[in-house]
Amino acid sequence: MNRRSFLGTAGALHLAALFRGSAAFAQDSAPFSRGTVVEAARALASEPFVQPGPAVPDPLLQLSYSDYQHIRYKDDRRLFTNPPSGFAVDLLHPGFIYRVPVEIYTVENGNATKVGFNTDLFTYQGIEPPGPDAALEFSGFRGRTPLNSPDFMDEFLVFAGASYFRAIARGQIFGLSARGLSIGTADPGGEEFPFFKTFWLERPGDGRMVVHALLDGPSASGAFRFTIRPGDETIMDVEATVCARVDVRTMGLAPLTSMFLYDAKERDGYDDFRPGVHDSDGLAMWNGGGERIWRPLHNPRLLQVSSFADSGPRGFGLIQREKRFSEYEDLEALYHKRPSLWVEPIGDWGKGQVVLVEIPNTVEIHDNMVAFWRPEEPLLAGGETTFTYRLTWGWDAPPTHLLRVTRTLTGIGTQESWRRFAVDFSNPGVAVGAPATEFSANISASVGAVQNIVVMDNPEIGGIRVAFEVDPQGNEAVDLRLDLLRNGAPAGEVWVYRWTE
Repeated sequence: MNRRSFLGTAGALHLAALFRGSAAFAQDSAPFSRGTVVEAARALASEPFVQPGPAVPDPLLQLSYSDYQHIRYKDDRRLFTNPPSGFAVDLLHPGFIYRVPVEIYTVENGNATKVGFNTDLFTYQGIEPPGPDAALEFSGFRGRTPLNSPDFMDEFLVFAGASYFRAIARGQIFGLSARGLSIGTADPGGEEFPFFKTFWLERPGDGRMVVHALLDGPSASGAFRFTIRPGDETIMDVEATVCARVDVRTMGLAPLTSMFLYDAKERDGYDDFRPGVHDSDGLAMWNGGGERIWRPLHNPRLLQVSSFADSGPRGFGLIQREKRFSEYEDLEALYHKRPSLWVEPIGDWGKGQVVLVEIPNTVEIHDNMVAFWRPEEPLLAGGETTFTYRLTWGWDAPPTHLLRVTRTLTGIGTQESWRRFAVDFSNPGVAVGAPATEFSANISASVGAVQNIVVMDNPEIGGIRVAFEVDPQGNEAVDLRLDLLRNGAPAGEVWVYRWTE
């Protein structure tokens, strides 16, 4: 089942209407550049927000997931296959949860041409096609390339639903998602879901695909440019300009969305043959001070928001670090092949916070982990900001000389109210090369007390295990930090964790 319940509750104008009938977009083909999208975003932000149209007919919105999958884009109508470009694009039909109309343009030789919606582009297996009077647009698109085999066009990229998009690298299957922008995530007043309303797809070439996107929503609009290079890692270079319609005080840049249900450290309440169920198991950070930080994910009893203040961040990401099939035993979901996603700011993002939102969850079809960068300064009405970054869809965070946190375990301590922790550090496939006697651990707790710290060799992984206990002293939550040192110098990622009762 498709787990992405993309929320398409915001609106879209036809591009021609946006420019009040401007001849630039009333024609079948018109000159195009990134500046075209930036000006469109500015024009949107200067006007009151308008709900989307045209409406998707109710019969399409009532389709189940499985019924919606019976609507297929025809292989012989794929974009950019004649002449061959090394890529192909399938356009996505509206319906099911996809209710926001999305206009699609192709760009060749500096000119944009709109792709008109037509039922002849699709096959409908047991589904009644929309009538000839239905004025419809698409709901997104799917990118293909011979990622794993030279003779098969693998699906590697999907833009669909609000501002969500997903990608994979060679050998992977789809997992977590990224978004263009988040606003009000975990705020008491509720979250806003801006949406991509128009895409311009440049004819691919030289192993890359360039996608321009116009974003809109009640609070802000935006112009995005994605330069996408699939391969052993799939790289996206993103340039985004955001224009505020109203004051935006809780903006999330480069937001990532994933699912964490449980793993070996927490299985309470799950009677399931699988040892773990998650798309990501940790938040990795590389802060402006040079620290490499690992925060294991946690499915909390109550919503949890963790903020990591920083200046000039070097990167952050939601990572699927556990790659052993034995830790999932799932032959259908193949969680051990899900991608990790790393955000690398290009240029100085200044002061702000990496924010992690952990939402209580009981079923794996719902995403409940969100991470993003929140700038210290709000974007005020009429204001505009441009930021650039690189997204790497791959297998882990960027390599480091430090030992990585490869496992976190917890259980009851030597006293009933205490918690015991075991944290493993290693570089898989490479022995640590030093005995545990050369290592020490500094562990701090926001409240309560840390007891019985032991640093020991872990010959099973060629690494180091740090074991300790925490006495919460009646507190419902304890923030923990562990620094692994070798001869007094940092030797591993900084482990941080929030234990909740």
